Amino acid sequence: MARFKLYIEYEGTRYSGWQIQKNSKSVQGKLYEASEKIFKGERIEIYGSGRTDAGAHALEQIAHLDVNTMLAPEIIKMKLTDELPADINITEVEKATPKFHARYDAKSRSYIYQISRRRTSFGKPFVWWIKDKLDFNKMVNASKVFIGMHDFISFADKDEEEKSTKVLIEAIHLKEEGDLILIRIIGSHFLWKQVRRMVGVLVEVGRGKMLSKDIKYFLEHNSPTPAKYTAPPSGLFLEKVIYSGEKLNKEFSSIIKINSKKYFSELQSPITDSK
Repeated sequence: MARFKLYIEYEGTRYSGWQIQKNSKSVQGKLYEASEKIFKGERIEIYGSGRTDAGAHALEQIAHLDVNTMLAPEIIKMKLTDELPADINITEVEKATPKFHARYDAKSRSYIYQISRRRTSFGKPFVWWIKDKLDFNKMVNASKVFIGMHDFISFADKDEEEKSTKVLIEAIHLKEEGDLILIRIIGSHFLWKQVRRMVGVLVEVGRGKMLSKDIKYFLEHNSPTPAKYTAPPSGLFLEKVIYSGEKLNKEFSSIIKINSKKYFSELQSPITDSK
């Protein structure tokens, strides 16, 4: 059996998430379908670095593929691309060592969440539009409470069994870009719906309906409250899975541009005849 490392991007709107589930469409399931057409009759195993929420997206999900084949990585990439739907794309395929494991070798993961402060016709599947005015500075200050090792049981989905609800949050960065608020969260791993509930609580802080001390309470007590404020999956992107020897770029930006009115007014300024 040969092992290959797959770099995958996907627009998750149509899927129940990364992981195969009964009676639902998943990204992993589509990869199996495509691989079975390419490697007919061969035993195939595909393991991802971790699951993503239903409807969430990935800029760079990592998986490893085990299959008995002599095909070169570039040929596998080409063939998978031909078989996969347009909203799932293989950006790179590399030969991996037999010991490499997409999930267990991962050191940390980073997510980006996009909040739009105005309605957008083009970016609706990729943002959470919030009508209320948000206090960005309050959100920044409150986000610092999350940093460190904490028990995130209040932010986990009660329908999902988790071996442990303790997660190390390495960093959180908030950024304003035009009409967007970007939230980047870097952690050892993440529980089902955890990032979306962290974002939801930060938005309540921005609205003035919660304080930093409320977040501290949720991290110290098992509370059902964060579940009420779960952010929609549309704005969530798995940005990168980081392995030993790799570093995450300090700079990050929006996945889609939601430009300001000023920008549009500049674009729509009258064209003068130079003649």
